[in-house]
This record gives sequence, C-alpha cells and structure tokens, in this order.
Amino acid sequence: MQLKNITEQVIEVSKQAGDFIRQERKTFNADKIEYKGLNDLVSYVDKTAEKLIVEGLKKILPEAGFITEEKTTTTVGERYNWIIDPLDGTTNFIHGIPSFSVSIALKEYDELVAGVVYEVNLDECFYAWKDGPAYLNGTEIRVSNNQTVANSLLATGFPYYDFGKQDAYIALFADLMKNCHGLRRLGSAAVDLVYTACGRFDAFYEYNLNSWDVAAGIVIVRQAGGEVVTFSGGSDVLEAREVVATNGKITGELVQYIQKYFV
Repeated sequence: MQLKNITEQVIEVSKQAGDFIRQERKTFNADKIEYKGLNDLVSYVDKTAEKLIVEGLKKILPEAGFITEEKTTTTVGERYNWIIDPLDGTTNFIHGIPSFSVSIALKEYDELVAGVVYEVNLDECFYAWKDGPAYLNGTEIRVSNNQTVANSLLATGFPYYDFGKQDAYIALFADLMKNCHGLRRLGSAAVDLVYTACGRFDAFYEYNLNSWDVAAGIVIVRQAGGEVVTFSGGSDVLEAREVVATNGKITGELVQYIQKYFV
C-alpha cells in the first residue's frame, strides 16, 4: 500500500468535511440538537459530515469497511477499516466554542497505519502514516523534550456520562494540578492528541474514550516520536478505552501518578 498517497487523499476528504462543518456553524442553532444519551449530543452536521467522509473514503479504498461514531454505515472490512469521528468536539461546536475537529484513521487488521486530524477553526491539518514522519500543514512535527511532569503542560478530558470513576479522577486532577505547569481541557480528544504530537502539550490522559475519538491521534503522536499507553502502561489502548499520550519522556512518571488513583 502507498500509505503516503492514501493519507494525502484522506487530507482532502477531511478538509471537505471541515468546510461543510465551518459553513454550518455560521447558521447553527440549538433547535437542531439531538440527544444520543445523557449529555451525549449530536446534530445533522455530524451525520451529514460523516456521510460526506464515507463517500470520499470509498473512492480511495473501495474494499475497506468503516467504524463510525454516527453509524451512518456499518460495513466492516476484512483487512482494512476506516475509523471516523466526523466532528470530534460536538458540544464545543453546538455552543460555538472554537475547538473541534475531523478525525480519520485507517486500520489494517489490528494495526493503525494512518491518521488525519483536521482542526476546523484554525485550518490546521495534522497527519501521519506508518513508518513516516508526522506533519502539520506540510511541516514535520515532533513531540516536546520536557523530561518531567513538573515542567509539563498536560491536557485531559472530563467525563460527561460515566461518573463511576469521578472521585478518583478529581483526586488525580488535584494532585497533578499541584505538580505540573498546568492542566487544560479543550473538549476534543483528537485535538488534545495532535497538540501533544506537535509539542503544545507534553501529555494527554483521559478515560472512557471510543476508538473514533483517538485512533487518528494515536498514529500522529507515535509517528511524531511520542508514546501512547493505557492507564496501567499497557498497549491495548483502543480496547481499554483509556489513553495516556506523552512525549515519551514523562510516560513512566505520569503513569505512576495515574496508578495512585486508578488501579
């Protein structure tokens, strides 16, 4: 497979979806919100963007299946599957907060081999493929070189419907708050991951995530020289539905913080 060529085509698909999302934001109103569950919001924008993405990707790799957030298609491929979040940060989009993205990854069997995250508002496209560098708008990116949590800026996400680990999460948050440069919550896991890949953040952690939230970002972090593990330091991030993405230098220390509260 020519993963570089495929990724370049995926970039165009992501930008087309991003253009649609950007235009719809100008006229969007709260009457168009739907609820998939507690605090789990969606709109016609998510669904239409997903359909646009699916149709575009079918032309690139006709034999591939799809794992999508909005379930506009349920076709599963034997070897290749696209993992798609058409609008990561839907709550931000609905409320007019400018941090949301299009996230598209390609998985070959059980291995993630390409990823594209397009941050719609800043027109920033992050992308990478297996055995290649990671890029932002054509310029190669690398993770930060910070060696300790104390010197790091961290990102995280807040649970919005599964509150079973809330007390542990808040205790961890309070601990890290005292022992790092700061904590940020942007509201798009895909953006958090690619900001880690380019060194804006030194690490990102969150639990209860779906594959479409993180798949593309995982590829980009790894190809930018970073590391992605579970809360226990394992490698089965998609199965565990939890992620610790770092510059590769503070992984062990950050996992130690997390394991004090999540065991």
